[in-house]
Amino acid sequence: MRLLAIDPSLRGTGYAVIDSDGRKHSTLEYGVIVNQTKLSQSGCLVAIHEKITDLIQRHQPNECAVEGVIFVQSLRTAITLGAARGASILAVAQHGIPIYEYAPRKIKQSVVGSGAADKKQVAFMIRALLGLTETPSADAADALAIGLTHIQSQASLKVRKLTGETI
Repeated sequence: MRLLAIDPSLRGTGYAVIDSDGRKHSTLEYGVIVNQTKLSQSGCLVAIHEKITDLIQRHQPNECAVEGVIFVQSLRTAITLGAARGASILAVAQHGIPIYEYAPRKIKQSVVGSGAADKKQVAFMIRALLGLTETPSADAADALAIGLTHIQSQASLKVRKLTGETI
């Protein structure tokens, strides 16, 4: 499987491209789409869409995992985050790639073992789990964590199918 994982945000969308056979994982690329504060919201959305489209064209992923909607106290923040998610998801959907969503607590639980883990703990575990030489930035680490969560989830589904367990 070649997976594109996305942690959407207007000013710092984390992304990762991971190859995996379910047991071995190879990180092809990861980083953050950084949009400057002087760029308008619509400009940010265009930049996110273009960068995700570029990643898809270069790496040809066959699946995508994205962080699901999170609880936020500010309506303005929710709308802005939703717009960034929309720009990312649209780029993926335009290429016919299946999209899977994971809740933030599930991602942290999957990678760290605690749904209440902080960003530093996630980044530390990502470095260890993927054997990276440096600790990725928080947004890139979140995207890598989303990717690992998806890979683990898919591997679990395959095992349950093989054993006849009800899914």
